[in-house]
Amino acid sequence: MSDPELNAGFRLLYELKFDQAREGFAKWQQKRPEEPLGPALEAASDLFEEFYRKGVLTSEFFLDDKRLLGGIKDQPDAELERQFASAVQRAEKSARARLTNQPKDPDALFALTLMAGMRADDLFLIQKRQLDSLHYLREADRTARVLLAVAPDTDDAYVALGVANYIIGCMPTYKRAVLWMGGVHGDRALGMQQVARAASSEHARYLRPFARLMLALAAMRERNPDLARLNLQELVAEFPENPLFASELAKVTPQITSRSSRNEP
Repeated sequence: MSDPELNAGFRLLYELKFDQAREGFAKWQQKRPEEPLGPALEAASDLFEEFYRKGVLTSEFFLDDKRLLGGIKDQPDAELERQFASAVQRAEKSARARLTNQPKDPDALFALTLMAGMRADDLFLIQKRQLDSLHYLREADRTARVLLAVAPDTDDAYVALGVANYIIGCMPTYKRAVLWMGGVHGDRALGMQQVARAASSEHARYLRPFARLMLALAAMRERNPDLARLNLQELVAEFPENPLFASELAKVTPQITSRSSRNEP
């Protein structure tokens, strides 16, 4: 069951009110100092804000292979990276301490899955250290599978798996060969299925809107404007104060029409 306070924090996050979201998560954590989810969500706020500032959550980024597969153009935000690293460290320490006594605790497993997925995303897209992200991609996959075996309805876990599968699946074969040797394969179709599951599931307690945005951006790449438009319309209806969702909805048809025209003989 989702927590009303955390739901409120995520709503602020999806409204791009990052400081208020972090404040809400911090207050929740103060009441529950042993819970690993508090610092994990602080880290999520930091990374989501950096993604927003760097334009990662836009069709311009997602439709550009050089940017999607090569990372941001400029340097990471030093303060957000510092905050993110600190929150990740606290979340991981708390989660592993919990698992020492409760090896199948779903909240601790969820926090570790979220942390591994976010660290992989940060290394891959923000720090442009794609090979270094391999360790965390494997860890996210491994921990998510354990979590889903313990709590099969934790559909939030499919977001980390799906985004990683999709982005790696977009890589050219020669680059993917290096990842295959590291045990990471990637699959565009599977990635979209996993993200779609989180985007449509009532059991995706907190990451459903993020999954919808990722699904919409992936749908643009796959030239599926109807799927992109549907998810963006739902986001705009749910978060009318978020200019990012409205902007992407306004662009979806022209972008895809232009992309299709460029590929016509």
